[in-house]
Amino acid sequence: MTYILAIDQGTTSTRAIVFDGAMAVTAQSQQEFPQHFPQSGWVEHDPMNLWDTTVATCRDAIESAGITASDISGIGITNQRETVIVWDKTTGDPVYNAIVWQDRRTADTCRTLRDAGHEPMITARTGLLLDPYFSASKLGWILDHVEGARDRAAKGELLFGTVDCFLIWKLTGGAVHATDATNAARTMLYDIHKGRWSQTICGLLNIPMEMLPEVKDCAADFGQTQSELLGSPVPIYGVAGDQQAATIGQACFEPGMLKSTYGTGCFALLNTGDTPVQSNNRLLTTIAYQLDGKPTYALEGSIFVAGAVVQWLRDGLKIISDAAQTQALAEQADPHQNVILVPAFVGLGAPYWNPDCRGATFGLTRGTGPAEMAKAALESVGYQTRDLLEAMSADWKATGVQPTLRVDGGMAANDWAMQFLSDIIAAPVDRPVNHETTALGVAWLAGMRAGLYPDQQGFAAAWARETQFSPHMDETLRGQKYDAWKRAVQATLSV
Repeated sequence: MTYILAIDQGTTSTRAIVFDGAMAVTAQSQQEFPQHFPQSGWVEHDPMNLWDTTVATCRDAIESAGITASDISGIGITNQRETVIVWDKTTGDPVYNAIVWQDRRTADTCRTLRDAGHEPMITARTGLLLDPYFSASKLGWILDHVEGARDRAAKGELLFGTVDCFLIWKLTGGAVHATDATNAARTMLYDIHKGRWSQTICGLLNIPMEMLPEVKDCAADFGQTQSELLGSPVPIYGVAGDQQAATIGQACFEPGMLKSTYGTGCFALLNTGDTPVQSNNRLLTTIAYQLDGKPTYALEGSIFVAGAVVQWLRDGLKIISDAAQTQALAEQADPHQNVILVPAFVGLGAPYWNPDCRGATFGLTRGTGPAEMAKAALESVGYQTRDLLEAMSADWKATGVQPTLRVDGGMAANDWAMQFLSDIIAAPVDRPVNHETTALGVAWLAGMRAGLYPDQQGFAAAWARETQFSPHMDETLRGQKYDAWKRAVQATLSV
């Protein structure tokens, strides 16, 4: 058994990747699934789409690799975080669609709780802000709006989980109801200091604790898959939320190391070691990973719209047919136009945390066209990243933020975007040889647990850089462009 199967269940697609004994990708399979937008600000998935694409891609990847399930030492699972699923404990049938992390329907609920003075207590225990982004208010919404759900939950008939938890339950045939510490830390129900579900918060939100899963280390025994799914049972040995998995995959194991992942959103994590740092700049305190019962903490900045702004160019404005076209367009853009796009399609994340503002574009002229809009879209991701890094530098005084940013995710493949990122943050940007850092992170967890892959130190030594982007922008121009961005954000927030 010299292979590891990584499941990467994302916001818009599910992937399965087979890694060999040297941690190299042998085969992979990917399937997109529908997004559902029942109302403005609402985002849902059909949980069975997540399950069906998981099984289908796993089978396809195994077949493409020319192996069988009996050749696989273990499975690692990484997933879109904060997304909520509630299902019947007996049948496994979801009682409602999955409410996605981007969903903003509970903004009023969170505002009411904040106005009542509950946010300091919640932040002190969970490291999170009182925001609809996190799982807790979404779970409360399902219990309040699905007929009979609250009564059934109180009777122990319903289970709650993030996507990893639902997949584990389905893969094991209902034998295991568990999650890992990184996913638990994103629910706004988990005390990251005491390492347990918070009875106080669950009581405040009227969440029956019987619904909640067992919380395990990132590398642990999460049960075995049912034989009929893949052909023979395979142990599940590694689980981490997608951003934490990328942090692991980037080998950011030392305090001060920093990575940024550019997927649908953008998420920057700064390793703060065994110290949970309370942010003064509206960043999140979270668990980067937990091994051998010991959590390693991180500061996190979350940008809601990164790759999604390119999807908007493609699907909304229809000025591109493929994401890769943005690089050529940005290169063609008029350098004298300074179009600024604030992509607050679902509000703004860190460090602003405003769920109500919406996107805006500034600096349009009669000459503005697809090239300028593509350039503005890519630049918006760089500007938002600088917002996060400045907040992190202000919060983290212990050893300082390391000057180099490790990047991954789909947009990291765009050379123009990464060069602008380096220019606007005035620091080197390192892109690794292995772009599959999220899947690699959980593959390593599972392989390390199975005894197939090296320990933490050996894994860190194997990390390799493909490209380093160095800043070339004139300092005066950098300052002018970032000042214009900050004015645009303030104008957007004031509407």
